[in-house]
Amino acid sequence: MKRIILFYLSIILIFSLQSCIVSKNPNMGFFDNPYYDYKDAKFVSINVPVWLAKPFVKKALREDGESEEIVAIVKKISKLKVMTIENGNQEMVADFSKYLTKNNFEEWMTIKKEKETINFQAKQKGDEIRNLLITVASGSKLVYVDVRGKFTAEDISRVINFSEKNDMKKLVSK
Repeated sequence: MKRIILFYLSIILIFSLQSCIVSKNPNMGFFDNPYYDYKDAKFVSINVPVWLAKPFVKKALREDGESEEIVAIVKKISKLKVMTIENGNQEMVADFSKYLTKNNFEEWMTIKKEKETINFQAKQKGDEIRNLLITVASGSKLVYVDVRGKFTAEDISRVINFSEKNDMKKLVSK
């Protein structure tokens, strides 16, 4: 009987950790279209298990002396997906932007730093923002971060101010 229970628990564990798998296939709506010509674009997708990542992120933010406001925003995240594209082109970025507009995303802000462009787009229901898409474009390399949760406009403003105040390259290199 114990073996049967352990067997079922291990199957449940395997399926719950399956979201940790890194894939070479796109994990966002527009990019999984088999009829679109992506040319030589190479995708790497990561579905981040939020229940596993939140404690580490909150601890790291607290150790770095970041404000509790940012930690509180991290607590509001319910799902996180990251996708990188190598050999992307401007036509693909423009088509993705049209796709987002069709799917009720609104552009919140664009930040240009040296050779990078960071774009924040949000999908909201009333005053509540349910989906935030952060796009980082640097030449032919693109990074998309899809954050889902229940945020306010003030939360997004704090994240944007945090990214402007802190050099993002320093944060990534840690």
